[in-house]
Amino acid sequence: MQVSITSKPLMPWQELQNYQQQQTALYGQVGATTIFIGTMRDINEDVAVTQMELEHYPGMTEACLKQLVQQAVDKWHLLDVLIVHRVGLLKPNDPIVLVAVWSAHRAEAYAANRFLMEELKARAPLWKKETLSNQQTRWVEQNTPGHHDAD
Repeated sequence: MQVSITSKPLMPWQELQNYQQQQTALYGQVGATTIFIGTMRDINEDVAVTQMELEHYPGMTEACLKQLVQQAVDKWHLLDVLIVHRVGLLKPNDPIVLVAVWSAHRAEAYAANRFLMEELKARAPLWKKETLSNQQTRWVEQNTPGHHDAD
């Protein structure tokens, strides 16, 4: 299980490849892998967005994500979990977050991945400040626990 926060550009497929190469102990056990990659959009609430600054609380953010992973492991039969979240200045199309879940069966992998992403958006101490096309800025409210964003 691994959780990390990075200010470097996120390359999700490279992160996955590197991580999976290290996980040789799981060989033969994995029947399902679910992957979610969140990417910055150029529009939010019907307003054009040119960039976003993503801030976090070092140490607390990682601890929160590790707690979410533990909750998922306690609830589903998971073999492994990887979460990598980007912070700093982002532009449209930049990957923001990678959530990958490995399990023996797809139902657990799908459910756990969805849970992790929804709870991450609702509970992790991360703050988004958008710069709009008119150069105004605004802070984006977090989702509330249990709220399932349509996208």
